[in-house]
Amino acid sequence: MSPPLTESLPCVDDAAQTRDHPMPADAAWFDLNGARVPLPVDQSRRLLDHLRTDLRQFGTKEGCRQGDCGSCTVLIDGEARYACLVPMGQVAGRRVVTVEGMAEGTQSGARLQQAFLAHQAVQCGFCTPGMLLASAAAIDAGRVTDRASARSAIDGVLCRCTGYQKIVDAVAEVGCGGPVRSCTAPPASGPVVGVPITRLDGPEKINGHQPFGADAHPANSLLVRAVRSPHHRARFVFGDLRAFVAAHPGVVRVLTHADVPGMNLHGVAGPYADQPVLPVSETCHYLEAIALVIGERDVVEALDLQDFPVTWDALPPVLTVSDAMREDSPQLHANRPGNLLIEGVVRRGDVTAALKDAPYVVSATFESSFVEHAYLEPEAGWARKVGDVVEIHSSTQAPHPHRADLARILGVAPEQVRVVATAVGGGFGGKLDMTVQPWLAIAAWHLDRPVSMVFSREESMATSTKRHPARIVSSMAADAEGRICAVSFEGEYNTGAFASWGTAVANRVPVHAGGPYVVPHYAARARAIHTHITPAGAFRGFGVPQTTMSQEQLIDELARCAGIDPLEFRVKNALQPGDTLPTGQVLDKSVGLVACLDALRPVWQEAQARVATLNASSPASIRHGVGLAAFFYGCGNTALPNPSTVRFGVRPDGVVVLHQGAVDAGQGANTVIPQIAADALGVPVGTLHIIGPDTHLTPDCGRTSASRQTFVTGRAAFLAGTTLRRRLLKLADASAEAIITVDGQGIHVDGRVLDLAALPVDAHGYVVAAEESFDPPVTTLDTDGQGRPYATYAFGAQIAEVVVDCESGRVRVLKVVAAHDVGRMVNPTLLEGQVEGAVAQGVGLALMEKYHPGRHNNLHDYLIPTVHDMPEVRAIFVEAPTDLGPYGAKGIGEPALVPTAAAILNGIFDATGARIRQAPATPDVVRRALAALTDTAGGSQ
Repeated sequence: MSPPLTESLPCVDDAAQTRDHPMPADAAWFDLNGARVPLPVDQSRRLLDHLRTDLRQFGTKEGCRQGDCGSCTVLIDGEARYACLVPMGQVAGRRVVTVEGMAEGTQSGARLQQAFLAHQAVQCGFCTPGMLLASAAAIDAGRVTDRASARSAIDGVLCRCTGYQKIVDAVAEVGCGGPVRSCTAPPASGPVVGVPITRLDGPEKINGHQPFGADAHPANSLLVRAVRSPHHRARFVFGDLRAFVAAHPGVVRVLTHADVPGMNLHGVAGPYADQPVLPVSETCHYLEAIALVIGERDVVEALDLQDFPVTWDALPPVLTVSDAMREDSPQLHANRPGNLLIEGVVRRGDVTAALKDAPYVVSATFESSFVEHAYLEPEAGWARKVGDVVEIHSSTQAPHPHRADLARILGVAPEQVRVVATAVGGGFGGKLDMTVQPWLAIAAWHLDRPVSMVFSREESMATSTKRHPARIVSSMAADAEGRICAVSFEGEYNTGAFASWGTAVANRVPVHAGGPYVVPHYAARARAIHTHITPAGAFRGFGVPQTTMSQEQLIDELARCAGIDPLEFRVKNALQPGDTLPTGQVLDKSVGLVACLDALRPVWQEAQARVATLNASSPASIRHGVGLAAFFYGCGNTALPNPSTVRFGVRPDGVVVLHQGAVDAGQGANTVIPQIAADALGVPVGTLHIIGPDTHLTPDCGRTSASRQTFVTGRAAFLAGTTLRRRLLKLADASAEAIITVDGQGIHVDGRVLDLAALPVDAHGYVVAAEESFDPPVTTLDTDGQGRPYATYAFGAQIAEVVVDCESGRVRVLKVVAAHDVGRMVNPTLLEGQVEGAVAQGVGLALMEKYHPGRHNNLHDYLIPTVHDMPEVRAIFVEAPTDLGPYGAKGIGEPALVPTAAAILNGIFDATGARIRQAPATPDVVRRALAALTDTAGGSQ
């Protein structure tokens, strides 16, 4: 892993000179990053395919192949173009610049790359090449003169991670000639925890060298394509597969369920595993794969799979929870009557009596939709057989769990499977489940050639997991003094065809349904129900964001009933150290909710005054409002073990090696975990040699999910670092306060070099080593949901300012201020980036994103926020350290999203007086809510 760039990169003017001397359009070549390259014979071939497949230039990314996402943006004679839409004949004699050549091939490219690093404008990095090229085109043409034009420069490129704010900061700096912001280099001495160092893996993200799942597969790889069902539910019978192979020269093999060497089953929760690698005779959702066609790349790409020999018998599906629960509905899984996957409950006190006796009671029914992850990198990977080991390189959030499942599928020992995590182009929980991995594994098992597979955007959206739609019926009550006394909650969650993470959602939601408040009487139940839809799984919050949209609106209503300001009502009822949760767990000192609300109080008061002024001067149809929502969120798996293990070692030459298997899906684990480890060992982070997620080389750090990596893997890294430090000091016979330094001569303790060459070497090649694990202390929950489901919790609140056009129903979010208790800030600017990205997803969840199963499987019809949809975002961090976390740190990735949508919906009410009981609050939903409000007012006259 390269260190961050710490000095400005040079800029050149070659691009401007070339534009002044046009190249001939009838040439048999084109200029690629300064080199003349012959055109292919087939000049109808897409520029994107020629770059990636023929020339193996993988910096230009393929995200949609339809001109919707902008990830493939390149420059053609200085203008930004989508390489997926440009035939090669159109670049004859022209100058093409990709991310690999932009530092030398554009006027602004080198400084832009530097600015992206310095502003931490990069997270997963998949959209980064497109963002950089689009920005360079606009800046070099003089079109970027302020922040508005900086936003316009990148409005043709989507980003799902960053929230755009830091990207706009970088583009505006370069385009407007602002002061150069330098990268923050790791300190040469002293602590690095708390320092906003530039991403350690940043340089390979901005120069196009970071390999994702579809990149860097062996050139001789065969291509795998899936034959998929055109129905939500259908029986099928294969025809003559051998004849199909024989009739298509270049097709090597067709694989079906009969070719799975071991268990034709997998799933993220072992006891609930129910998903076949390939089904035997019946499909359970639209585009479920039934067979794999493998062959030479050009042949398989050109195949029309409509000719594949299979006969379909479409069957009636159940697509809604209400239909699935009918007695006469088809049962998806034999052992799950009523299509019930699981039911989670938490009960405490006497809710019925408390609701009956309370002076203030509010109730509502709320519904949310399927939501697509919309990561810009489609699922992809490649595999090969090396000796008796099957090696899978893929975009995954769960290397070791995938290895265990793949070993069972292949019928081999886990040691015969190697999973190497490539860079992950956005995950958000969607790449926890296996997708291409089992198919690549069985293909590599049967064949003597490497194999690769990339989902199309349609395949990705139609078959990947989704956020669970919810139907929630809930009541809340408060006493005469405004203290919450009871919460009743019933939630039904559409979990789709297979279990996926439905168990986690149904178990997590009841713990969180009461919000971050003291609730003496509590009854919460969540049920996950199967339907004939692609599975709903993990999506940044495991059901809590959609639950919070319902519950925080009720909190607002209860506050208004009690005549108390919404913020002060939350302060009055907020959990504090020593309070007891509805699960019976007593909270420790790491509870920063009141501090977050205190930090927001002046913001809240200023926003209320600003909104009142704006409404006084605006037309009656334009209404401004401000909303607030608070939350808490358990870090880690719910009431289950979830350990991480980290290895540290010193080679005989004195090189210090950190093995950390936590997948970085953009959240910053590749930087944060080394920061923690370096401080624990007592050396500068820049001296560490880092080995990333690879099941043959790194211990199991668990899944990148549930906001657990900083907390759990970070703690394991802290323990491994302190153990290695202790062993080195013992070897040197030095005191605990001794200073360790590392340089080209080896390891020094208080200036004395250690003699390592004579020491015995262990199985990993180290003369001194440490391997430590951390598993958060939790307990299972009993039948009433009593126990300790999480070792620690994140807390926080957000304020959203909105403006509503009451005639059109359109809502814009103008500003979000987010206050979060993170325990301890390890890297402040990476934390900011997580909050900004989460707010973007919260805007989509609240206002625009609704996935329709079987339809709109593209990024043109399915809308996610663009740069123009983003509000101004300000993050405030509160530190309430947990004794369990590394230096007190807790998670942020999921917590940052939990309250956003709820705050927006409360803002709509503040603006209009209309409650939104359905998400997303699209214009038609808002207009119906306003009409209902008018009807109610008219009926009361």
